[in-house]
Amino acid sequence: MNKILITTFFACLYFTAFGQRKDSSDQLNLRSSFIKPQLIVKSNPNRYFIDFGKDAFGTLILNFDTIPSDKLIIHLGEKLRDKYTIDKNPGGTIRYKKVVLKDIPVKKSFQLQLPPDGRNDKKPAVMLPDAFGRVIPFRYCEIENLKIPIEKVNISQKVFNYRFNDNASSFTSSDTVLNQVWDLCKHTIKATSFCGLYIDGDRERIPYEADAYINQLSHYAVDYEYGIAKETIKYFFDHPTWPTEWLLHTIFMVYQDYYYTGDIEIIKEYYEPLKLKTLYELADKDGLISSFSDKINGEYMRKIGFADTTQRIRDIVDWPPAQKDTGWKLSKEEGERDGHEMLPINTVVNCFFYENMRILAELAAVLENEKDAEHFKQMALKTKKAINEKLFDNEKGRYIDGVGSTHSSLHSNMLALAFDIVPEKYKQSVVEYVKTRGMGCSVYGSQYLLEGLYRAGASEYALCLMTSTKGDRNWWNMIRIGSTMTLEAWDIGYKPNLDWNHAWATAPLNIISRYLWGIKPEVPGFEKVQIKPQMASLTSCSIKVPTLKGPILGEYKKSDKSIIYNIELPEGILGEFILINTEMGKLLLNGKQISKPEILELQGGMNKIEIIY
Repeated sequence: MNKILITTFFACLYFTAFGQRKDSSDQLNLRSSFIKPQLIVKSNPNRYFIDFGKDAFGTLILNFDTIPSDKLIIHLGEKLRDKYTIDKNPGGTIRYKKVVLKDIPVKKSFQLQLPPDGRNDKKPAVMLPDAFGRVIPFRYCEIENLKIPIEKVNISQKVFNYRFNDNASSFTSSDTVLNQVWDLCKHTIKATSFCGLYIDGDRERIPYEADAYINQLSHYAVDYEYGIAKETIKYFFDHPTWPTEWLLHTIFMVYQDYYYTGDIEIIKEYYEPLKLKTLYELADKDGLISSFSDKINGEYMRKIGFADTTQRIRDIVDWPPAQKDTGWKLSKEEGERDGHEMLPINTVVNCFFYENMRILAELAAVLENEKDAEHFKQMALKTKKAINEKLFDNEKGRYIDGVGSTHSSLHSNMLALAFDIVPEKYKQSVVEYVKTRGMGCSVYGSQYLLEGLYRAGASEYALCLMTSTKGDRNWWNMIRIGSTMTLEAWDIGYKPNLDWNHAWATAPLNIISRYLWGIKPEVPGFEKVQIKPQMASLTSCSIKVPTLKGPILGEYKKSDKSIIYNIELPEGILGEFILINTEMGKLLLNGKQISKPEILELQGGMNKIEIIY
């Protein structure tokens, strides 16, 4: 087949189009943008291949100067079969649609009417406003039987997303793979916001608490837009999902909303139902909980938000545990659980429960509920003590999977690290065990694996996981196979029905800002920021992190003679800069030598930190 390059478009045309008010798309802050093709190739006499540059949720807009044909065949897809051909059978839930056009209008723009999916365009999926029509994620288009020159066709990709400021954030470093991973994740956050809630992906289009939490963290890393997170939090109080650990993510979302915005309204409004979603009523005398508890009945399910009181919560640990209907297993272990032994009193669940109690005590104090604050503080201490006494193997120096277990999964250990449960004297042995398991968790689990490693100071290993190009259990594999959004799983071999647009795989985006750079709100609302960088082997790095008070800018350069950080804070934000894992030489702050380098106090404006060897 003779393929002739027709044209390349370098600029994308964006403008905002609001939905009709009856659909409340303006209230939902949903926007549509029109993207011109990046590449058009004539692949046959009457066949054209079009690349819009990136996968996005939307449809096609067409306008013909003259009658193009008696019948056009339009193909839209996310994946290529070869260089200029869409994969018509891409597998999994990777999207492809075919539309046949007849009676084509001329000199009039019209939106391609897409066929229904059957699952994600009816409840319980989150519905788009009627004015938007049906949308699918696609990057590529093929037009067959086009009998006029392509120059006489005005074609664009109409994409939808929640309002998003592309310039609110940036990142680049000396590692080109890390830069591409960051870009992949950032685009995913923007593109998957099209429903106005944090959804799991295109197959279901339903919010799940764990998916939404990672989505929230990564969204906050790239834009100072918090409305979609607030609406998703509210959604979960009436629409909880079944996994035990997913329920325990609800308070995480509330906590991050509070710290990034300083707003306590959600805490005030939902405090009592939020307490119930921590599952504290299931705690036994040791402070541990179990989804096998005889306290769980229909009334209890109603209390924690389930309309269907026949449902019961079930531990998940990681997903998929094994792919149903395929018999698929990962190596000798079942699914993405690293062989986790599923027992009634589960280490993973109780690590989450401990963090819930710790946060709940803090939120009670915010509301000046001193009785609850003290109660849940003591509950957290009791739970942590029980985890370290009943769920830790002292001889091997690592956590087991539950009461009565002899197995130690990656998950039981990485979560204990992520929530700072591990006693100082055992951190090294737990980290060393975690390193033996590699990326033995799902894209979801990677959030907590990376957090645990950074919290334990194992920054070089964490960086290696984010930048790995070996095998397929990494983000580079997503880029290599052609996706411009993160996948639901590491590859289709690990989840045969996966989609190519799942924001729960964007862990590196928030890990880079929150741990590699260590930029987190120290005081709610970013009145004060903590900056605790762990650059590992990077030699240069720059970042722009959005806050309500303005962007935080950071630059890092390392040479044989010095390490230099330039930190620019918005006026009204104080900074606390913490140096770790650095061979200390002469330390200067804004040109003045510092004798006590534990914590450097930064002011609004430019701050220069120099370590001179």
